[in-house]
Amino acid sequence: MQVNRLDSLLIVAAQRPQVAFTSNDNYAPVINGYGYDKAISNGANISGLFSVNKSFLTGKTNRIQFESIRLLVEAAKNNLLITEQDIRKSVINQYLVTYGDQLQLKFNNAIQDRLTREEQVLKKLAQLNVYKQVDYLSFFVTVQQNDFKRKQQFIQYKDDYASLNYLCGIYDTSLVPLDSPRINLEQLPVVSGSVFFRKYNIDSLTLRNSRLLLNKNYVPRLNAYADAGYYSSLDYLPYKNFGTSVGLTLIVPIYDGKQKRLQLEKIDLQENSRQRNRVYFSNQYQQQITQLNNQLKSIRELSADINMQLKYIETLMAVNQQLLQTGDVRIYDYILALNNYLNARSIINENTVKQWMLINQINYFNR
Repeated sequence: MQVNRLDSLLIVAAQRPQVAFTSNDNYAPVINGYGYDKAISNGANISGLFSVNKSFLTGKTNRIQFESIRLLVEAAKNNLLITEQDIRKSVINQYLVTYGDQLQLKFNNAIQDRLTREEQVLKKLAQLNVYKQVDYLSFFVTVQQNDFKRKQQFIQYKDDYASLNYLCGIYDTSLVPLDSPRINLEQLPVVSGSVFFRKYNIDSLTLRNSRLLLNKNYVPRLNAYADAGYYSSLDYLPYKNFGTSVGLTLIVPIYDGKQKRLQLEKIDLQENSRQRNRVYFSNQYQQQITQLNNQLKSIRELSADINMQLKYIETLMAVNQQLLQTGDVRIYDYILALNNYLNARSIINENTVKQWMLINQINYFNR
């Protein structure tokens, strides 16, 4: 954006009188009759001129160029907003993934503590022959498997946490517990008001301006020049060869080999593509928002069903835990109920993160 502003200042600077000093000096000697013809070379030429050049009839061209730069600034601003949305979306998504790992790890840690205590109880009951040794070993294997899963989850958590720090530009190896995300579904603008749609409007104005600038390049142009200084062949009274000159240069385009027509055809093709892409984006935008909302609705309904099922599983787990203390439950049944409980809680955690990520995806279009 700053470069574009400097370009506008360059346009203004180019329209001011351009002043330069030019010196051309040459000597063509004739030795023993051999040398350049003096009628052509003048024997010698020495010049030292201060020149001034100024273009006229450029007001409309300047306005068109200024408009081109203004549109470039608008496009840069729009791209900046889109880039901000991309960064925000990426960071939030990674935060949600990491927080999901944290939820699962916290749950697995709590389960592991519980299983460790129950394993000690079951070990004593097996020693008292309340349970068979094979029952105890089956339960012990379940405890070990959950511990391996918990350690694997911790590795994943550290990796995702490091990726979050990387995205945020933070160099820190410590693991600070993440706060629960505060993310809500935001009101989306109409498609024509979206920052993602605005680029098509800017492109339309840019192509229109390109057409105006092209047409302006084919109108007559007038330049004025003036110079003053010393210009001499040193042949006759060289000390009197100080002087000045002024003049006008008029350029009238007549034929360019059909370049203008071809350039206009290119602009027409770009405009046609812009219109088709705009329609395509509008359709895709509506379809994507509808799809995301439907997915969000489905996951919320599934989460409600699983939460209802989880209540029954938790009740069953509480009963089995009491029966385990007295040896009145089969270990196989207890392990089956435990696995159902672990699976249900994992699905709930996954669906919670999925809901947040879908909301984040929808909110991505809110600018």
